[in-house]
Amino acid sequence: MIWLMFGLMLLAAALVATWPMYRRVKRLTPAILASAVIVLGVSGLVYSTVGTPVPPTPAASLEDAVASLDQRLQENPEDLEGWKMLGRSYMQLQNYAKAIAAYERVVAMEKPATAQSLASLGEALLIAEGSAASGRTGQLFESALASEPTNPKALFYGGVVAMERGDRGLAADRWEALLALSPPPEIEEILRQRVAEWRGEAAPQAQATAAAPAELIAVNVSLGPGAAAAVAPEATVFIIARDPAQPSPPIAATRRTVSELPARVSLGDADAMIPGRLLSAFDQVEIVARVSVSGGPIAQPGDWYGEHTVSSPATAPIDIVIEKQVP
Repeated sequence: MIWLMFGLMLLAAALVATWPMYRRVKRLTPAILASAVIVLGVSGLVYSTVGTPVPPTPAASLEDAVASLDQRLQENPEDLEGWKMLGRSYMQLQNYAKAIAAYERVVAMEKPATAQSLASLGEALLIAEGSAASGRTGQLFESALASEPTNPKALFYGGVVAMERGDRGLAADRWEALLALSPPPEIEEILRQRVAEWRGEAAPQAQATAAAPAELIAVNVSLGPGAAAAVAPEATVFIIARDPAQPSPPIAATRRTVSELPARVSLGDADAMIPGRLLSAFDQVEIVARVSVSGGPIAQPGDWYGEHTVSSPATAPIDIVIEKQVP
């Protein structure tokens, strides 16, 4: 059960990388309920067939247990199931570089690689790199789906990849296939919300009538002269709240376009990136407003940004001028 619950935290973390691309939607349920649903539901759906990591141990000894497994595999490198266990265990420790290395061994050893192994390697790469729209990470999920079209993890991330690429129809198709695997009722409701949004259909009634959470932070966002002269009117502007002590993953995010600036932007619990990790739970946050030259949610060289650290909730609107450039 510990590993099943951890599985969803990985899914949520991965989703952070792409969720700003299709945010600004209303919540179906209060965030606390959504958190419980996500942790207890989707994890069981996606990880039910994955297996067990290193047996649960106190935090102080878990790293020792994983290190012991790693050493054993160096002496017995043909142990395929051991490498799978090592990959899962390094994911549990959030040591994604070593998880990637372990899953690389798994994929190389399997002839051919299974959909689950391909999706697990893609998941580790996605969390480590933060994007999956292009390159090998996205291709791993595509290969997993080609091998096993009903693999839950591949369908989940395949929908994320499709949405990041701007293909809402394919994203909806993949999450509809995930719905066909009979997830728990609450999860089904959340998946149906997103599918309806991506297909341009009316939101479910429960979502439409949900009370909007209060504004916690108001941000007046504007462009400095340098940025105004350099960026296109249609460029995306991400407004992100993050923990100064742990910037990734962000706490909350929304987006605008350059043509909408200057603008007053509100951030609240409805903009949470991970259900249950609420803006209202933080006493101090860093607000970053960034013009994405590439259009992607991950900062790239050439992007323009401004930032400001503020108490939450803020007692007055804050001003952010986008005038610095990512080197």
